[in-house]
Amino acid sequence: MTRFSTYLLILVFFCHSQSRLFSQKIGLVLSGGGASGMCHIGVIKALEENKIPIDYVTGTSIGGLIGAFYAIGYSPVEIEAIVKTYFFQSISKGDVPVKYEYMIKKRNDYAAWFTLKYNFKGDYLRNLPTNVINSVPIDYYLMEAFTGVSNRKNGNFDSLFVPFRCVAADVEAKKSVIFRNGDLSTAVRASMSYPFYLRPLSVDGKLLFDGGLYNNFPADVMLKDFNPDFIIGSNVAEKNAKPDEENLYLQLRSLLMSQTNFTPVCENGIIIEPWNEVTIFNFDDAQRLIDSGYVATLRRIPEIKKQIAANLNEVTLQKKREQYKSYRETREIVYTNVEVSGFNEKQSHFIQKSLFYHQTPFTLEQLKKRYFRLASDDKIKNIFPVTVLDTLTKTYTLKLAGKKEKPFYLEPGAIIANRPITGAFLGLQYNYLGRIGFSAYANGYLGKLTSGSYSHLRFDIPGKIPFFIEPSFTYSRWDYYSSSVLFYDFQKPAYLIQEDQFGDLKVGVPVGNISQFNVSGGLTQWKNQYYQTDVFTRYDTADVTFFDYWYVQANYRINTLNRKMYATEGMLLNARARYLQGNESYYPGSTSPDTTAFKNNPQLPWLQLKLTFDNYFKTFKRFRIGVFAEGVYSTQSFFNNYKSTILSAPAFNPTPESQTFFIDAYRAYNYMAGGLKVITSPFKNVDVRVEAYVFQPVNSIKEDATGRAYLTSPFLYHYFSGLATLVYHSPIGPVSLGVNYYDQNENSFSPFFHIGYIIFNKKSIE
Repeated sequence: MTRFSTYLLILVFFCHSQSRLFSQKIGLVLSGGGASGMCHIGVIKALEENKIPIDYVTGTSIGGLIGAFYAIGYSPVEIEAIVKTYFFQSISKGDVPVKYEYMIKKRNDYAAWFTLKYNFKGDYLRNLPTNVINSVPIDYYLMEAFTGVSNRKNGNFDSLFVPFRCVAADVEAKKSVIFRNGDLSTAVRASMSYPFYLRPLSVDGKLLFDGGLYNNFPADVMLKDFNPDFIIGSNVAEKNAKPDEENLYLQLRSLLMSQTNFTPVCENGIIIEPWNEVTIFNFDDAQRLIDSGYVATLRRIPEIKKQIAANLNEVTLQKKREQYKSYRETREIVYTNVEVSGFNEKQSHFIQKSLFYHQTPFTLEQLKKRYFRLASDDKIKNIFPVTVLDTLTKTYTLKLAGKKEKPFYLEPGAIIANRPITGAFLGLQYNYLGRIGFSAYANGYLGKLTSGSYSHLRFDIPGKIPFFIEPSFTYSRWDYYSSSVLFYDFQKPAYLIQEDQFGDLKVGVPVGNISQFNVSGGLTQWKNQYYQTDVFTRYDTADVTFFDYWYVQANYRINTLNRKMYATEGMLLNARARYLQGNESYYPGSTSPDTTAFKNNPQLPWLQLKLTFDNYFKTFKRFRIGVFAEGVYSTQSFFNNYKSTILSAPAFNPTPESQTFFIDAYRAYNYMAGGLKVITSPFKNVDVRVEAYVFQPVNSIKEDATGRAYLTSPFLYHYFSGLATLVYHSPIGPVSLGVNYYDQNENSFSPFFHIGYIIFNKKSIE
């Protein structure tokens, strides 16, 4: 062999070797692991920065989600930005982001600890809840994120930016289901359906759960479907712990999950295992987890590069990303049809009318608000959206599959306190969904401070401008005794008993998503039994004042507060205008300086305007500032005596405990009030709150020597109140221990402990 022939042979061999090396295909396998899956982002980020190409991706559960983002062209930096947004943080907990909450469908706040949903037609096991969080925001988000690319690539996962596979679990067949094509958002959502946390998904007649049940590290899928030259695995799966007889979660986990082999499967491979010691559903430490994945990968880069000769072409990668960015665009998605399954004909009509106004085509962006409006209806259990492109007509159809909610709600609750305000609560509701929505609600309070009931019927009419009609009736009895004592004294009669019964008819419409406007009117009988002196015995009889009146009012309300008591985020704005007219009746008691009774004495009609504002601002980590303001203007005139006058005056009750006291000084016809709240959260679900308020009547209402009311000079008096409390937000409601301050009470400082929501049915006079 000549020297030339030898060189030629060496050159051919070298070129062949180089070709083999540089045509290496790299597969990335991403395990499941809940919130720990944020580590995968750091892994991808480190690989790209070190020019390690990723040619294929397979993933399970959260690994399927992160892998799908990468597979449709998102860079690791973009994925990192997505998971750190408030929107993503909200939906990961099942919360609808505030701007998409639909206040007109929001149920009123009561003292219920929780809601049990029941259907008497099924056995009791069918009434047990099957998931912890609301899947509606996640379902919509996945469709919005993936439907553009999925439809443009005709559901072919091999045609994505990076060929992709994800895994779900068919628990009936006891086997894994591998998604190679179809609707990408459906595939990812099925793979994420963690048992008892996120509801399972029905796909092609199979009920699918989280892929981690049977295959939490789909390296075998990678090898079988793509056969890469080298596999990089990112494993953040929760370590298998031994079942414990006292730990139900570990027992269920051991029963449900198969052992997964966390190895690359082929000879050439490496496993990266970042630090990931966070609870499985805690997405609050996203940045720390991303950094963990990034650092863990950097440590293995030298080892990876020893086995990989392929080099990432950044220019080609960027060009391809730009192309897929246009594929992700959803502006051109316009729906011309809506198909509904899982509901009967009348229910489907309600859903279509809620989304598809007058059969007019609508965009994906327009759908967003309509979808969350529909999903907020408490008569709908769930809906799952899929966008389907007709390749011939290039038109889009929105397919919705879902179920109506169970018809009966049972809501128990209680208030437990160190003061005699302890009481029980029970709420009941019946729901019906047809061409219109209908619900019937009733509740009852039973306690020493207040007892009574409230009921309403509600008719929800769908359409472009949906509205509701709500007739209601309320009866309540308030027994204000000496609220500073710790134990009720049955021998001492209460100095004030109020009875309130009224019927109301309300009509409301939405104003955007987070606010509503309603008008209402009603008839009321307001009865007060009281003493005009502090010196009385059990044998004395109280004075009685009746006020029978009718009213009309208009109300505008915004409410984005994150809790119904002790809120730390959001805003409340309530503006009300009320006109009322009625007759006063008076019957003197044995201690009254008045001896003349009268009946149906007309009161001058009056107008009342009231504005309440409550807003919270995040200052820095774990600290928030709240600002409260309230103002009332009224043309109200005096009643027969001071007591009956002050009883009908608007009250300033900014703190939970203040609702349970009757303090004259914090009542006036016209007033301005404001407060500042400082809140720190040293631990999850634990707040320390300090609140201070000032109450400034324009003219204070005082009592003269004859027992009549008179107005003082403007701004002559002002009064302070406040609280300092430690609050634990338990699953059944707040647990609070603190002290309240009132500068016009017998005992200015009032220690206060309670469990449950101090929320009562509204009074007609409020």
